[in-house]
Amino acid sequence: MNFTLQKLTQYDGVKGPLLLIILDGMGLYRGNDEGYPGNAIDNAQPKNLFSLLKNETIVTKLKAHGTAVGMPSDDDQGNSEVGHNALGAGRIFAQGARLVDDAIESGRLFESKTWKEVIENSLSMKTPIHFIGLISDGNVHSNIKHLFALVGECDRKGVEEVYIHGLLDGRDVPPLSALRYFGELEDYLWSLRVQAIKDGTKRLYHVASGGGRMVTTMDRYEADWRIVERGYHAHVLGEGPKFPDSLTAIGALREEYQADDQYLPHWVVHRPKNPEEPMGTIKDDHNVILFNYRGDRALEISRAFVEDDFTGFHRQYRPHVIYAGMLQYDSDTHMPPRYLVVPPAIDRTVSEYLAKNGIPQYAVSETQKYGHVTYFWNGNDSAKFDEKLEDWEEIESDQLPFDQAPAMKAREIADEAIEALRLGQYKFLRLNFANGDMVGHTGSLPAAVDAVKAVDEALGSLIGAIDDMGGTLIITADHGNCEQMIEVDKKTGKPVQGAGGEYKPMTSHTLNPVPFIIHGPDTDRYELNKDIQEPGLGNVAATILTLLGFEKPADYLESIIKVV
Repeated sequence: MNFTLQKLTQYDGVKGPLLLIILDGMGLYRGNDEGYPGNAIDNAQPKNLFSLLKNETIVTKLKAHGTAVGMPSDDDQGNSEVGHNALGAGRIFAQGARLVDDAIESGRLFESKTWKEVIENSLSMKTPIHFIGLISDGNVHSNIKHLFALVGECDRKGVEEVYIHGLLDGRDVPPLSALRYFGELEDYLWSLRVQAIKDGTKRLYHVASGGGRMVTTMDRYEADWRIVERGYHAHVLGEGPKFPDSLTAIGALREEYQADDQYLPHWVVHRPKNPEEPMGTIKDDHNVILFNYRGDRALEISRAFVEDDFTGFHRQYRPHVIYAGMLQYDSDTHMPPRYLVVPPAIDRTVSEYLAKNGIPQYAVSETQKYGHVTYFWNGNDSAKFDEKLEDWEEIESDQLPFDQAPAMKAREIADEAIEALRLGQYKFLRLNFANGDMVGHTGSLPAAVDAVKAVDEALGSLIGAIDDMGGTLIITADHGNCEQMIEVDKKTGKPVQGAGGEYKPMTSHTLNPVPFIIHGPDTDRYELNKDIQEPGLGNVAATILTLLGFEKPADYLESIIKVV
């Protein structure tokens, strides 16, 4: 394959280094209420960011959700995974929910080798199928309709036992919505059990365990293996406080811990006649499917089931099971080896082109978003394209609730990036500030305001450093979050108030656009590309190449700017 980039005839590219700054979760609020109180960015009044938005000549908005990042419709939120995929790939690929939707609707999923293997093993060995995953329709990590489709097919194939190990969302959906989703799930499982009785057959289809996603099972980037350990021991061993059903568990734990769904501790459902016996533990010859499709929070629990030399925590007992993911979550490590849906083949990312053309690169973020500027940026591949030309720096995240330390590692990320800039050896650098997203997800508006201030302070130091070197900045975001932290009524556009008169917090990503800014000595030579009706994240890769003095590959989306 030819990776040779052609030079622009009218522009040699920026003289100094080019630095891409991704303000994770910091969108541009576009509601109807000018006095909207839930915008952490407006409340923080970040002087450096606002100065750039006001004074730079190249400023625009990018679409960062829905079809612009490969999701099924424009009602679907963007997320960090698909956002960074689009930023790095320069093209849009069918993603997550859309990919799985197509596989289920076409029947391809149920014709896959892995699905047939799971069904055959369950029927021949007379063993259960266990499903682990997030129970919501947030469409970021999972969708409950996919679980219903999988369980329904198990029923049609005659599988007698199915157990659900369900994780509470409250992050990509309203913070207190788990009872609705688990209620739908319990009703569906009940209907299958009743129909089986009418048909003279047997169906033991039950919820078996669960817990809040931020404290159970769904850790990422090895930030806190204890999260995975709790979930593994609940799902596999049945360890944890026991309740007669999932709805009772959620209600009781909410009362005890006074926490949103995402932070509720793990729990286990017990057998009807024995409060000490778990409903459905995972044993040898069983079958386990992780039905989440997003990779970052699926890798660690997959490793706990799959790896022989696993060291994340002491497993106590490792059952020999058929384990499959909805997708393969890491194409480089082939994790997991079995999966139901073939992931999008994202090739020829902008970093691969740059590496093949001898352009030195650098990437830095803290643990929470490190994989986004490496793994996701590279098209779901954790390997470098050229070890000699690429350096990646991971700054270990704090193991604290994000609203308690909203500055996170913004200062340290900026310091590392400045040090890398001053080395003078990298032409293209990229970094991610995680604050707007991770703190935004907590629902704490005051903490999010502090997070934005910390990011802006770090941004100011980077502007100073890049100016000293005659370099150029691109500033954008992967999706919105902290700019809309109070729910808005879709009909009136007004903030939603709860029964007590307090505003209802919003913890999910948004449908808002994100900023796009270029700051540097050559900005008078650029103009916005008016041929693009609605630029999106997928247009950024071609823009990077333009700034570096290269023509874009023929199938890349257009550059956001033209050189004049």
